[in-house]
Amino acid sequence: MKVAGASGVGVGLAGCISSNDSSDDNGGGGGGGGNEDTDTQIDTEAPTEDITVQFAGDSNFKKVEGEINTLLHEAGLPDNINLEVIAGSFTTGDRQAKYKNILSAGQEQPTIMMLDNGWMIPFIARGQLQNLSKSLPSEMTERVKSDYFGASVATATMNGDLYGIPLFADFPTIQYRKDLVEKAGYDPENENWATEPLSWQKFSQVTKDTMEQSGKDGFTWQGKAYEGLSCCDFNEFMSSWGGAYFGNHDNLFGPIGDRPITVNEEAPIKAIKMMRTFIHGSSDPESLSSVEGNISPQAVVQMTEEPSREPFTKGNVVMHRNWPYSININGSPDNFGEDLGVMPIPYGVTPEEAKYEGTGGAVAALGGWHLALNPNASSKKKQAAVQILKAITTEQAQLGLFELGGWIPPVPEMVASKEAQQLDVIGRYVDTLKVAGENAIPRPVTRVWNQESTQISKEVNGSLQQNKTPAKAMESLAASLKQIENSV
Repeated sequence: MKVAGASGVGVGLAGCISSNDSSDDNGGGGGGGGNEDTDTQIDTEAPTEDITVQFAGDSNFKKVEGEINTLLHEAGLPDNINLEVIAGSFTTGDRQAKYKNILSAGQEQPTIMMLDNGWMIPFIARGQLQNLSKSLPSEMTERVKSDYFGASVATATMNGDLYGIPLFADFPTIQYRKDLVEKAGYDPENENWATEPLSWQKFSQVTKDTMEQSGKDGFTWQGKAYEGLSCCDFNEFMSSWGGAYFGNHDNLFGPIGDRPITVNEEAPIKAIKMMRTFIHGSSDPESLSSVEGNISPQAVVQMTEEPSREPFTKGNVVMHRNWPYSININGSPDNFGEDLGVMPIPYGVTPEEAKYEGTGGAVAALGGWHLALNPNASSKKKQAAVQILKAITTEQAQLGLFELGGWIPPVPEMVASKEAQQLDVIGRYVDTLKVAGENAIPRPVTRVWNQESTQISKEVNGSLQQNKTPAKAMESLAASLKQIENSV
């Protein structure tokens, strides 16, 4: 898979982090900066007393806290150690701000934190996370570096040292009501929608037709002005038309200030026009004539993951773009079961037609979360946390999490394995997830990405709300990105 390091993705990212991302994203130090405990060796022997380790996760992890504890104990976690999940916001930016406050204040709890692969670097640069390469036995960290998705590992690495262990990779797909599209006259099985991507033109036609025949809404996705729009939805739509933030993908990760800014070109503008057409239809003067309009509700401009999923799960929507966790929800017997179909993200142009290498075709944003240790935690908590890390990185636990919540194993060989295919619900869709993984694109993770992401989501969302034309929005964005790049 590309995300495992093919085409130089993993190597390029790691190299950029070492050379460009060694300073703080906002110039500050923060608690944990210079803390010698970040490098202190952790005792890897299991503690003998009963101990509960706080784990900062999200609401989905909290809902299955008991099942996760059972899974970990079956995978070798000593019975005297338990995991207490602290549910954070499902919105990634809120979690980032919360963790920054916790670590800057030097708080001892939580001990383990789930960090988005897209914003872990600033925490490493501030010296706020435990250096696992210095604190854990080399056999633990070297196995992660050699066996896990290369691009995922690179977002947890600085100067060759590992600061986080990938918990799961994430590849978005389009989920759809197979029963409704079949009733509308389409044949997704024989046309192999699971692995043969549709064009945006055909996708929009299928959606529009099925909407009209079923009386349902069409297509929900994440269009709010937040990280998910800039890192993922717009990144996918733009890339599927052959566009890019910084030209060729070898520029994704730097060098900052010395790479082309290409957001004001035809492909990104066309992607926004398409998104506007989905929402506002042909009455929008900036609509794109090659796709069907009025297939997405107006509310999509304020939707994040869960608000966009809920109408689909309730049976009110035909098509839905989201991460694998929601496949397990929607494909359960209590919801759609085998009436849930899953397909790759549609494409605007083929890779051969795209201007930049790595774009065109069914491009899926690379997501995923890492586990990091709070260096301010007590030595006993860290000692217990190591036992949790040992258990959660076993093949048994990773496959269990895949089945439990759709959390894709961070090891490429496991994604489409026979064992994965046999898992309940999610096992039906591993072929589609494999296609998504093969076409995954990381966000341009550098220490200035947080600033750039804010500007991207603001300009794109503003245009989706018809406050600016796509061309004007991308012109403004290009100027903002240039200013950020040149300020470093």
